[in-house]
Amino acid sequence: MPRTAFFVSDRTGITAEMLGHSLITQFEDVNFRRISLPYIDTPEKAHEATAKIRHQAEIDGCRPLVFSTVVNDALRAIIHVDEALTLDFFEIFIGPLEKELGRESSHTVGKTHGIANFEEYKTRIDAVNFALNHDDGVMPRDLNEADIILIGVSRAAKTPTCLYLALQYGIKAANYPLTPEDFGQHTLPKLLLPYRNKLFGLTIDPVRLSQIREERKPNSKYAALDNCQFEVGEAEALMRHVGVPYLASTTRSIEELATTIMHRTGLTRRTY
Repeated sequence: MPRTAFFVSDRTGITAEMLGHSLITQFEDVNFRRISLPYIDTPEKAHEATAKIRHQAEIDGCRPLVFSTVVNDALRAIIHVDEALTLDFFEIFIGPLEKELGRESSHTVGKTHGIANFEEYKTRIDAVNFALNHDDGVMPRDLNEADIILIGVSRAAKTPTCLYLALQYGIKAANYPLTPEDFGQHTLPKLLLPYRNKLFGLTIDPVRLSQIREERKPNSKYAALDNCQFEVGEAEALMRHVGVPYLASTTRSIEELATTIMHRTGLTRRTY
């Protein structure tokens, strides 16, 4: 039988989902049904959420898990019910912090994922727009503004990694696809030469690359295994020759790729 996990928040629920998900993924033999209840910011909504939690307990025949980041004390009291195991992140962490720091928290709703800091929010939006405008080398004229430029063969996870760097860290990331026209010269494409110190490469196992490309363009030379082996081999040889560091994306998640790139390049997070 699956267990139900509720993620309850007075705002977007992103924090409750991330923290809760991090915990339940440690129980690999349990199948979890995930239900998000965002914007629980009035007593009426809190009682509705409680009704859903109690109803799910009846259906499951066991207590649901409730991961809560609700700030308001009165709403938190409503959500705490005997029919569920409630893990209140606010209660767990804020109390010890208040004691250690010798002062009360502001109890402000939406501080994490709101627009309380407009400049920081603008930094994130600008970074996302930059990544979108500089996907696959389509807008090379202002690459000097890039914090990093990812290079690699087509479908090596450059685009999603750039977008994650922008959204999560506020990093202006561009990407440039290495194509067969770039191989054989043993040097970087002319467009990238002025930005050598901003380059970071992504590579991928040729078999996996062929599978990904086959979904995009079935039965094409682009997706053929021998072509993928050639492109990956040439791209890696080029990056080694010119001294561009690179990572394999085959078994790494986008989160892992982005975090590793941040660590290895020394880039500094601009948004939280």
